[in-house]
Amino acid sequence: MKENKSMKHKRIRALLTGILAAACLTGCSGINRDTKIVLTTGFTKDEVFRIETASCYKKEVMVYLTNLQNQYEQVYGTEIWQREQDGVTIEESVKESVLAEMAQIKTMNLMAENYGLSLDEAETDAVEEAAKAYFASLTEKEKEQLDVTLDTIRQLYREYAMADKVYDYMIQDVNPEISDDEARTVTLQQILVRTGTKDRTGDITPYPDEQKSYAYATAVEALQCIEAGEDFDVVATRYNEAAEITVSIRKGDAEAAYEEAAFELGNEEVSGVIETEEGYYILKCISTLNREETDMNKIRIVEERRKEAFSKEYDSYVQSLTRHMNEELWQEITLLRDSEITTSSFFEVLGEYYKK
Repeated sequence: MKENKSMKHKRIRALLTGILAAACLTGCSGINRDTKIVLTTGFTKDEVFRIETASCYKKEVMVYLTNLQNQYEQVYGTEIWQREQDGVTIEESVKESVLAEMAQIKTMNLMAENYGLSLDEAETDAVEEAAKAYFASLTEKEKEQLDVTLDTIRQLYREYAMADKVYDYMIQDVNPEISDDEARTVTLQQILVRTGTKDRTGDITPYPDEQKSYAYATAVEALQCIEAGEDFDVVATRYNEAAEITVSIRKGDAEAAYEEAAFELGNEEVSGVIETEEGYYILKCISTLNREETDMNKIRIVEERRKEAFSKEYDSYVQSLTRHMNEELWQEITLLRDSEITTSSFFEVLGEYYKK
């Protein structure tokens, strides 16, 4: 299963923005406490943070932050910044995600030195062309407000590309070939008669024994209706207490008893009454192999394995690093509130040029 170029760019972008944010440098309240964090005043001008020998400067943060800001505003409008989530403003949340992403990229560039990796000639040329293209797209006001030169953009793209290369190196031993059996997804119709109450966290409080016995009798009654010739979906509309009647599941999605029955059924076969923690189920197999869902599951499995391989090595590496955070400067950094600052193509431009 090979990724096309567009998929690959989206993958590395998703990785760098989300996969290990918790392990990155995110300000005092969100820092991984297992790493060595030093708050100090010994910074050079506009230095936001330092990880070992790698520094990040305000102008670099502003390129990321401003592009992300404008992408958000294109979708949600400028009022998005007035909203809060769990007591944190969207602006603060976006700032923290930028900080986490940049810290991870800097860290992965340090890792590149350990691995002896560097950009080859073609990759260097692609970075150069991308940097020229993006810098040319900036207005004079944007260049002034972001405080960037072509060298700034070139360096950012070089580090981004290097992080991409490090990621590929770290997951190179993950087998991308997944069998149909391993990824098999089945499509079912189901009837659930509950034997307990599920709360928001997913915990189940069982019904009293008498009520549970009644639930079992109800499930048996539903099964008898099906065995007498009634259509499964018609019976389901009368008895089913689950949110959905038709579902697709993959291995690991459901409780063991449910999963075992689901994957043993042939097409159009109906199970007996299956006891689970949530209640009594009756299943009908619609498809023993949902091709579209199975193929999507193959992609998910490969991605999960890549993330596991990456996380194992990355997490081990970051434990030894000392990080210095210029908290005072970080608190001063805010979004640019200027309708003439519209640049939003920083990441897309690199994707157009840096493709393997």
